[in-house]
Amino acid sequence: MASTAPLPPRQHRRRSLAGPIVLIILGIVFLMGTMGLLQWYMLGHLWARYWPLLIILWGVIKLMEYQQSKSEGVRPRGIGAGGVFLLICLVVFGLMATQAERFNWSAIRDQVDIDDSDFSLFGHSYTYDDELQQAFPDGANLNVDNLHGAVNINASDDKQIKITVHKRISAENQEDADKWNTGTKPQISVSGQTVSVNANTQGAGDHWVASDLDIYVPRKAAVVISNRRGDVSIMGRDGDVQISNQHGDLSVTDVNGKVSLSLEQSSAKVSQVAGDVTIEGRTKDVSVTDVKGAIRLTGEFFDGVKLSKITKTVTFKSSRTDMEFSSLEGDLDLDSGDLRANDLTGPMRLQTRSKDISLSGTSGDVRLEDSNGSVEVRVRKAGSMQIENRKGDIQVFLPDKTGFEVQARARGGEIQSDFGEVKIENGDSQATANGAVAGGGPRLVISNEHGDIEVRKGSAMAEIPPAPPTPPNSPKAPRLPAPKDKNVEPTEN
Repeated sequence: MASTAPLPPRQHRRRSLAGPIVLIILGIVFLMGTMGLLQWYMLGHLWARYWPLLIILWGVIKLMEYQQSKSEGVRPRGIGAGGVFLLICLVVFGLMATQAERFNWSAIRDQVDIDDSDFSLFGHSYTYDDELQQAFPDGANLNVDNLHGAVNINASDDKQIKITVHKRISAENQEDADKWNTGTKPQISVSGQTVSVNANTQGAGDHWVASDLDIYVPRKAAVVISNRRGDVSIMGRDGDVQISNQHGDLSVTDVNGKVSLSLEQSSAKVSQVAGDVTIEGRTKDVSVTDVKGAIRLTGEFFDGVKLSKITKTVTFKSSRTDMEFSSLEGDLDLDSGDLRANDLTGPMRLQTRSKDISLSGTSGDVRLEDSNGSVEVRVRKAGSMQIENRKGDIQVFLPDKTGFEVQARARGGEIQSDFGEVKIENGDSQATANGAVAGGGPRLVISNEHGDIEVRKGSAMAEIPPAPPTPPNSPKAPRLPAPKDKNVEPTEN
């Protein structure tokens, strides 16, 4: 009987150490958190920034194991289903943590008003108050830098700068809060004709610190403020005001100089300004009232713009609207779907889309272009006018006895007029109108596609008189009232 050769010994592949090592590291880190050696918000901060290091460590271990298996002549192990699942978890939770860290959690904490005794994710809140005071040089300017917190500027009665600090610190315990309070003392420095105030909230590193500054400074001083998160209020300035702000509400009033605002996700309320006003950036709602100078707004205005009593030129430019006119005696209200204004003076230039436009009491020249919206212009003093629209009606109201020339065309619509001198031809696909009224005057050129055109007299805006009372009907024979049902309730008219 022939003997058979013995089978070679089976070679066993070593188990990968990548997964266990990564789990051990994660376990140690979380153990430090549960033992209080590492604060939870710091743990989240570290995880959000450095989680890719675990994947790099995993790859290095797998590469070393591959080289070792190759030198021993053993087929290296793959990642395996468990390893794939762990990698997916690392990537998913790591990306979630990275995105979550970009949120303004401190602002959310303030807005939601979370009670520290109920929920301590952000740590406990500790408050500190402080005061600073020193001489303010004659003719000097003020420069304020605050990373997180409100800034209030008021006029002082003397030649001093006075600062009251209201500080809030989020920490796990009083000892840490005291330490970070010491490291975040506000700083005042003087360089030439500039007095700088630094809230120094970054002195605590990544720990959450907010400092509200109430600053009293001579009224003549110009003010420059850089504030990342927090409200800003300025009242009573003879010098210029310049503010850069993110995620806050701004209030500026009673300024005899110029006002310049650079905003990011902030709202602004400006009033009683003697100089020019400039607002730029990506804003929420903006309100500007009683400005003796010109106003210029550039950027994106998501929650609307309200203007009132602007003496000089108004310029507005966004991705959807380009507008300029000479002055505004009345009010202007602009939002995502409407633009309404009264008592404005031209020459006016307006180019926009997807807005219903209503202008009342216009004076001077008007050049207007719109689409996907209606246009209504009520003229107080006629000037030359050029209106173009698509997919929306056009209505123009003119003083009854004014003289003008009109040339109008409507494709896919009709033309109507209260002025008999205007010759109108309404065809199947196009309507035209031409004529000179009251001997002619300013030229009106109106063009519309897929909408009607109306040229009306101003008196057509007057209220319709109430209809005469209807004479009483002939008396009818009385009827006995029907018995009342107690379960039936009376209905509203």
